[in-house]
Amino acid sequence: MERLVEMMAFAKVVETKSFSAAAVALKTSKSLVSKQVSNLEAALGVRLLNRTTRRMSLTEIGAAYYEHCSRISQEIDAAAETVTQLQVEPRGVLRITSPVIFASLHLAPAMQSFMRRYDEVEIELNATDRPVDIVEEGYDLAIRITDHPAPTMVARRIAPVRWVTCAAPAYLEKHGTPTTPQELAQHHCLLYQGIPTLRSGWRYQTGGREVSPSTNGKCRVNNSEVLLQLALGGMGIVLFPTYILGPYLKDGRLRQILPDFEANPGMAMHAIYLPNRYMQPKVRAFIDHLMEHFGPEPHWDQF
Repeated sequence: MERLVEMMAFAKVVETKSFSAAAVALKTSKSLVSKQVSNLEAALGVRLLNRTTRRMSLTEIGAAYYEHCSRISQEIDAAAETVTQLQVEPRGVLRITSPVIFASLHLAPAMQSFMRRYDEVEIELNATDRPVDIVEEGYDLAIRITDHPAPTMVARRIAPVRWVTCAAPAYLEKHGTPTTPQELAQHHCLLYQGIPTLRSGWRYQTGGREVSPSTNGKCRVNNSEVLLQLALGGMGIVLFPTYILGPYLKDGRLRQILPDFEANPGMAMHAIYLPNRYMQPKVRAFIDHLMEHFGPEPHWDQF
């Protein structure tokens, strides 16, 4: 515990890449910060930083030690903020990114009810199918459809996402209906390039066994709305989540195939946010609202 202040000073120097900037952030002097880091190195008997007149860099031991110091510093900051922040009404600008068609079909209604509930929150939404770096681009939250959230982020599971293989009746009448995933190789598959987890191919599971069949197709699109229109037009077989397909399966414009094979098992909608930030009330409130709005049995599966 006697080294705690020195550890926090060291972590701040690494984060700001400067003794001067660290001193400003800690509201102290540059000389004191430098002394604290030197005392820490002396106590540990190792060099944590390589210093020259022009630049500063972590040693190998320093990099490993920083990971622990950083976590401790973040926990202390979070503990200090918890007392006041948990009692603060959600407010401010909430920056979100989400896949395009999910934002249009399902996130927009959830946003409306959220903003009516919390009138001091403003929302900036970037609806895009490209992978957004929420750290570099400054987002509070990302909505991701995946079975493997990034281990460097916190992922809150909002709702399950079930995938269905389907085609228009006209296509099936002309080309026949595949009964196993392997038969997809003899059909026109409409391939979506917008989701990284699907670029490696379609996956199916049955009886505890997973198969990844070959998929052939003359059309590859990075926009789900365009791909949906091609499927409705009878141009091929598509694999999409039910949050897109629900209405079309219900009215018969698209027909499910391979019902005995679970497609893309384990997929779910997640709210993704940074682990090294205290969860602000606006972020916590929005995630809780999404869970309440969609729930464990989302409405898009009711067809």
